[in-house]
Amino acid sequence: MSTAPHAENAAIFKARTNKWFAGLAWLIAGIGLASTALTGGAEAVPGIGPLLLIAYLGWLLFWRPSVVVHDAGVRLENPFRSVTVPWAALVQVDTRYALTLITPSRSYGAWAAPAPGIWGGRNARPEDLQGLPGSTYGPGQSVRPGDLKSTDSGQAAQLVRARWQQQVESGAVDAGNAGVTPVTVTVRWLELGATAALVAFSIWGVALL
Repeated sequence: MSTAPHAENAAIFKARTNKWFAGLAWLIAGIGLASTALTGGAEAVPGIGPLLLIAYLGWLLFWRPSVVVHDAGVRLENPFRSVTVPWAALVQVDTRYALTLITPSRSYGAWAAPAPGIWGGRNARPEDLQGLPGSTYGPGQSVRPGDLKSTDSGQAAQLVRARWQQQVESGAVDAGNAGVTPVTVTVRWLELGATAALVAFSIWGVALL
């Protein structure tokens, strides 16, 4: 996780594991492109489509996604869309499958903060269960595996819940407006178009081999 203070007092969460996956994708693509350049020459250019696609997907699926928490709400940067949930529209934070922001009308999952699954709690340490925002705990002070501090979803959820609690306690959020506060969803057409173009180029290049 990284924090980046600016006008909105924002903190940006990106899963460390996603950065490793992005780096692996770029390494594979880089080795493939270097090998093609050294041995294939100009005739091999149509065949680099899959390598470019791998590099691009490394950025799109693993490097770009994030959870941005700021004074006005939470923004989920997912591969093909961005979702901005104002604090007044938020009614619950869930981590069953991933960090999920629940509003009166629907739920929005964060690609950048997946839950660890049923085995996520096996390596939990006592400190992973302590000092969490009050809304994290269930009956008997129980905590879901996805809420543990050692997990991606848990780290992101802690960030969201702590800021949400802070905004509510300061009086900046009117919880009674949850049903009328709009959520902004922006489709990332550029990313969609680039993905489609690279897939088409890859198919064309493979067909020529």
